[in-house]
Formats: sequence, structure tokens, C-alpha cells
Amino acid sequence: MKVLVIGNGGREHALAWKLAQSPKVKSVFVAPGNGGTAADPRLRNIAITDFAALADFAQAEKVALTVVGPESPLAGGIVDVFRARSLRVFGPTRAAAQLESSKAFAKAFMQRHQIPTAAFAVFTDALAAHAHVDQSGAPIVIKADGLAAGKGVVVATTLAQAHEAIDWMLGTDDSRLAVQTHDGQARVVIEQFLEGEEASFIVMCDGRNVLSLATSQDHKRLLDADAGPNTGGMGAYSPAPVVTPNVHAKVMQEIILPTIAGMAKDGITYTGFLYAGLMIDAQGQPRTVEFNCRLGDPETQPILMRLKSDLFEVLMHATDGTLDQVDLEWDRRAALGVVMAASGYPTSPRSGDAITGLPGEMADACVFHAGTVAGPSVPLTSGGRVLCVTALGDSVKLAQQRAYDVLRGIHFDGAQYRRDIGFRAIRR
Repeated sequence: MKVLVIGNGGREHALAWKLAQSPKVKSVFVAPGNGGTAADPRLRNIAITDFAALADFAQAEKVALTVVGPESPLAGGIVDVFRARSLRVFGPTRAAAQLESSKAFAKAFMQRHQIPTAAFAVFTDALAAHAHVDQSGAPIVIKADGLAAGKGVVVATTLAQAHEAIDWMLGTDDSRLAVQTHDGQARVVIEQFLEGEEASFIVMCDGRNVLSLATSQDHKRLLDADAGPNTGGMGAYSPAPVVTPNVHAKVMQEIILPTIAGMAKDGITYTGFLYAGLMIDAQGQPRTVEFNCRLGDPETQPILMRLKSDLFEVLMHATDGTLDQVDLEWDRRAALGVVMAASGYPTSPRSGDAITGLPGEMADACVFHAGTVAGPSVPLTSGGRVLCVTALGDSVKLAQQRAYDVLRGIHFDGAQYRRDIGFRAIRR
């Protein structure tokens, strides 16, 4: 059968890589793909991004299943376009994707359905937002409402940082943060700062049934020891020891299942991946930091490295509404991925640097491409997060050692990466 993966990042490379391993899959198309998917003989890049043209392609090629990776096409309604053509597609509709595409929508939803999260307020007026911050104090969290490519959250440790973030998100000049909102209105969500340890909790939903994936934890800050600005993610590992069996049960009962039920109560059937970004306090109580309506990146890479089940078969069950018939099988080993980012990331990443030293196929590691394009002889950098070097190991520490061993052989000018991915799990 033929499969189409939509997107061009590391998440999509990992999805396509895993789907190509299924004995039932003959061809995997990636639209538009990247330098890594271009180099894999099992995959074929398709230079199409228009929703209707992608649906035309899926019909003409008799694609059996389409999987949507990134948030932007989901928020834009690509699933609605495919379903209108009776094409099998896995992902949330535009209405359901509001859980990610609007932080204000998500927070109001959680408040309405009593899903644990931080206290918050929403502002369109900068003066009112500044006054709220002065009254609340720091630390405090400032979030742009809408899709901001991983750059829309500032954890302000001082009032000055909070005020600067508000001006950046609600300002009127050319330096304002670029955000994709549903109505073009700039908003900020200002939240109470939550203490604890973050984890990523990702499930698959078929509209009725929920299947949880392996737990994971990513590292949002650019620099070691969680210093520097927030990014889209500088690395991740799976499983996350902070998600104990007790925490797992709480997340399912207090967050995931009430979210699916709440969406249904609001008249929106949720299908697709659902990612709850969690903050787990010292007492093991989880609260929701954010929702994503897709697999996380870079969490996808270590999660799929550990998945032993046939992903194609699982996704066919998910689109048939029969996830209750699926039991996922996981590699007992841990997996850890380290992101190599471009010079200037996250504010002004440089493109066009040659990438050398990429290894061939390995049994216990894989280099997933994100911001790359095919060059005349070697791949070139083309985005902020360039590669995710991912490895398996009998422990998080051994997976970490293997990933960094592979990473040290890869070079591009100005490469940035953290040297402590997995430190929390190792410290435990």
C-alpha cells in the first residue's frame, strides 16, 4: 500500500522511516520532505504543499493512508479537505486543532471542563497586560495566542523580561513575533508559573478510544542546565521516569479522558495524536502546560525508535475507530535524541552550511533530518533545528553516550547542541 506523510521536519522523517518498515507498505511519499527523506531510497519527496493538490495527489496515487505531521496544516483544515474527498487521513479537524492553534481557546476549554492547569488571563491590550504582570509579579509565563513555530512562550524570571515579552508579542512594529491566529488578532495568555518537572504525554485517539504512547521528556531551553531562551526542543528521551504508574493513571483520568470527553460535549470529535505537555509537582500531581494536536518534535524520534509494533497497522486501526483492539509493543531499552541546531538558532538561524560525517544505517541509532535540503554532494542546513541524533541503550545514560558518540562524527559550521540531554533521568 501507499502512504503519504505531510511535513518536512524531524518528526515527519521519523514517521516516514517507521512507516517504511511495515511489510504492508510499498511506497512512502513525503510532502514536501527534507534532505534526509530525499536521501532514503525507501522514501520519495513530493514538492506539493497546497491542500487541494495534495488531496488530488492522494486520489491519483491511490494512497491508502495520509498522516499529517505539523501543526500549521492541521490548524488550516487539511484533514477536513481530505475527509471531504473520503480519503483516509489521521489527524484532528480544524475545529479540534484549536486546542493547539489557540492557547486562549485551550485555556478556556480546560477551565470549562475542570482540567488541571495554571491560573491565567488573556489580553489583547498591551497596557492591561503590563498592569496584570505588575500586579502578579515574577516568575510568570507569557504566551502568544496562536502558532509561533515554538517561539511563542517566554518563562519570565523578572518583571523586565515579562514586559519585554508582552511588547514583543503585542507590539505594532516589524519586530513583533510572527504568530498564526485564527482571526488575525494578536493576544497574549499570561499564566501562573508552575513549579515541577515537565514531561510529554502523547496519545492516539480514534474519536472514541485512546491509546497512550511511551512517555517522554524534552528539553526546551537552548543551553545546558536549562539556560537560555525557549526553543522548539533541543532533545528528548523515552521513557520519562517522572511519569510513574501513579502519575500515568492520574494523567489519563484527570487530563486525557476529560479532554476527549469535553471536546465531544462541545460538539467536536477528536481524532489524531494528542500531546499534553505536563508539569508534575513534587507530590506527583500533573497539570497541563499546553496541548499539541500532533506528535511532539523531538519526542517523536526517540518514541518511534522504541516502537516495535507496525505503525502502519496501528494507524489503520486508528482511522477505523478500532484502537481498542491494539496493544503496542515497546523496546525495553531507552532512547535519547540530541538536536543539532543551526548557527543563530532560535532567533536567526543560518542556512546553507554543508553537513558532513553523516553515518550510514545503524542498528541502534538513527540521524533524523529536520532543517536540511539535498545539496550537490552533501545535505545543507535549511532551518533552525537541523538534525536529531537518536540512539537506543539499556539505560538513559547508555542511550545518551551512544547518541553523543554518533553526534561527534557529524559536522556543519556553527552547529549548536546541548551536552546534557537526559540529565534529569540520569540524576534520578
